[in-house]
Amino acid sequence: MTWLVPLPVVMPLLGAALTLLLAGRPRAQRWVSLTVLTATVGVAAALLIRSTVDGPLVVEVGGWVAPLGIVLVADQLAALMLVVSAAVTLCVLVYSIGQGMADGNEETPLSVYHPTYLVLTAGVCNAFLSGDLFNLYVGFEILLVASYVLLTLGSTETRIRAGTTYVVVSLLSSLVFLVAIGLVYASTGTLNLAQLVDRLDALPDDLRLVLQGMLLLAFGIKAAVFPLSAWLPDSYPTAPAPVTAVFAGLLTKVGVYAIIRTETLLFPGGRSADLLMVAAVLTMVVGILGAVAQSDIKRLLSFTLISHIGYMLFGIGLTTALGLSAAIFYVVHHITIQTTLFLAAGLVERRGGSTALDRLGGLARLSPLLAVLFFVPALNLAGIPPFSGFLGKLGLVQAGVADGSPLAWVLVAGGLLTSLLTLYAIARVWNLAFWRAPHPDMPAAGDTVRTDDGAYTGAMLPRLMIAPTVALVVLGLALTAVAGPLFEVSTDAAENLLRRTPYVEAVFPDGAP
Repeated sequence: MTWLVPLPVVMPLLGAALTLLLAGRPRAQRWVSLTVLTATVGVAAALLIRSTVDGPLVVEVGGWVAPLGIVLVADQLAALMLVVSAAVTLCVLVYSIGQGMADGNEETPLSVYHPTYLVLTAGVCNAFLSGDLFNLYVGFEILLVASYVLLTLGSTETRIRAGTTYVVVSLLSSLVFLVAIGLVYASTGTLNLAQLVDRLDALPDDLRLVLQGMLLLAFGIKAAVFPLSAWLPDSYPTAPAPVTAVFAGLLTKVGVYAIIRTETLLFPGGRSADLLMVAAVLTMVVGILGAVAQSDIKRLLSFTLISHIGYMLFGIGLTTALGLSAAIFYVVHHITIQTTLFLAAGLVERRGGSTALDRLGGLARLSPLLAVLFFVPALNLAGIPPFSGFLGKLGLVQAGVADGSPLAWVLVAGGLLTSLLTLYAIARVWNLAFWRAPHPDMPAAGDTVRTDDGAYTGAMLPRLMIAPTVALVVLGLALTAVAGPLFEVSTDAAENLLRRTPYVEAVFPDGAP
């Protein structure tokens, strides 16, 4: 079954090449993209099953034996991330197709959108499967180059300005990552993750701390960890709704994944645990305070995105199996729910003509389905029982209480406060956008609405935009229904990560050279 491992990277790249050749045939582009991403979901599910049964699956690309060649490793963590990311990217693609068809702009920018979107998917999958630091860097660069294009679709002044900020910050984080890679190679003579396990352990503590700090700085920028997160609220909300959704759902989680991988495999029990816990509580509290102060739904959701990254750092910083398991569960939950909310925000903009709270109102009466599509994931994000958000936060609280350190109790208190403020922020959106009387400037049925994404008829929500949003809402509810098995998978993944030996032995069955 190891032949499946490279397919989540290879298939989107081949699909991107084919859709580029089909630039003048939008219908063919759509079918190629849908076929590729549907197949990617199936392959990712198969990898999750096989990695759970047989342990990590390893492929040495091109037949070059590790550590000389590129190694792709699909363990439970990587496979789980592949499944949820592939499912989300497929739903967002259907949403974007529906938006393009409804707006009548199938030729531009969708002729560029499909190949770029598939390249982005390949970069995300490559980052999850990478078995060495440099290939992880390549994965980041692939998805970042694609994200530059997607962020500036339409070439409006606002998007170009936001894209410039995003490019500068991304290049800075990539430069830090590249310097860290150089230092690691100079210190150990290898970049293979499995081989680095023993070689990094043999380094002096001060040198290991420097290398760990450099990698954390690079990944912290990519994951939007406070105080390295100021770029995100000014960049994401300006993009088209499907682009913002996939960015919010996936890009920061690739940074979180990199932190999990390096902190457990390369630097277990290091001196960064307290730093991660402090960063976690600051990210949670400062992020949600920023959300409470917003008057635009997209910006509010961008700040909640930052805030809830703190929950993931919470579990990672505890350095226990219970904390790491809850963090992995929360990553899966947050990818799904945050993407759903941004798609719902796109529908709000389409129906109300804006996402500014002072220009909306009455959506619960004007569009009951839209109200449900926003209300259910919003409650999930706030952690209302019995949704998966509540279960993930409960797991983190239990892990913090079990740790019992003063800093862990501070994190527990910060997590509870953040959850309450999230509920307040969501309730405020519901009251202003959905519950109160409609704003007089809102478009009536049949009115023409003009935004950066083009002109369309207000009050008409295309089925191909509604359907994937419904699918993600159902997926979010399914996470609650299968929370038990999902927690078992995340617990197995966490225990294997902390043991490290399953990963190393899968790459080097005869022992690392």
